Amino acid sequence: MDIVVVDDMDPITRENILDYEFNVQKTDDDYDTVTETHKLGEFATVELKDSPAVINRKNQSRYMTVTADVGDGYNTTLLTRQLSPILDKYEVPQGYSVELGGEYDTVLTMLRQMALVLLLGLLLVYMVMVAQFQSLLSPFIVLFTIPLAFTGGFLALWFTGENLSVISIMGIIVLMGTVVNNGIVFVDYVNQLRKQGLDRQTALVATGKTRMRPILMTALTTILAESALIFGDDMGAQLGRGMALVIAGGLAYATLMTLFIVPVMYDIMFKKQPVDVDTGIDNLDDIPDDAAEYLAEQSAID
Repeated sequence: MDIVVVDDMDPITRENILDYEFNVQKTDDDYDTVTETHKLGEFATVELKDSPAVINRKNQSRYMTVTADVGDGYNTTLLTRQLSPILDKYEVPQGYSVELGGEYDTVLTMLRQMALVLLLGLLLVYMVMVAQFQSLLSPFIVLFTIPLAFTGGFLALWFTGENLSVISIMGIIVLMGTVVNNGIVFVDYVNQLRKQGLDRQTALVATGKTRMRPILMTALTTILAESALIFGDDMGAQLGRGMALVIAGGLAYATLMTLFIVPVMYDIMFKKQPVDVDTGIDNLDDIPDDAAEYLAEQSAID
């Protein structure tokens, strides 16, 4: 069946909109229904005014956006902090409010999320070390290397003039799981020597002598791996330079300080003799008697 749609109405334009006719039904005195025809021009007028091309709404409220670009060499977050007190003093008309958004709002949101990730990562790292050391105190000593790593990372950013960004904060998260390796190697070896009969201070000295080279080697491999991002000039290197600087600077600083801070904290806090927890597993390989080898070397030197 062919269907033909006929539209004999003239298109409504700005010129003829006031001539638009519409019917109104009303009841007369005899309660009869009467239809009257009126034109829109009897009730309305046309005025030309400026209006926004787009109406934006958020939470059912209209809003408008004022944008600005930051000049080269300036930090958006720092400028926003200077602008906030000025906007707080500005008296806006009733029913209006001013909010800061854009990159500043994105950075604040990311900082909150990164803070939660840092706390969760710190808890997981501590739990893993508790299971490894079979102690609650030994992991706490290793965790002292994390503030040292953060200090080294911030010093690297300050020395190179790099701004603190979301990428840099991601480097802090990576650094938190990497820098504890040196402390784990140091504390674990001290515990092994003490279990084999060495006293606390002798075990610390022996660990510093025998584990310095492995600690420096593991740190150096990571630092050299990050050098491609630090000294690279391509787009990928420029994007990840902040993260690489935090990792390399924090690991270098924390590695050097680990050889001083961790032994001191261990000597102060871990005075009890470490013991092995019986896991119920038999037929384990014998642990090499590193303490006997160290004492034999010292006797030969003497």
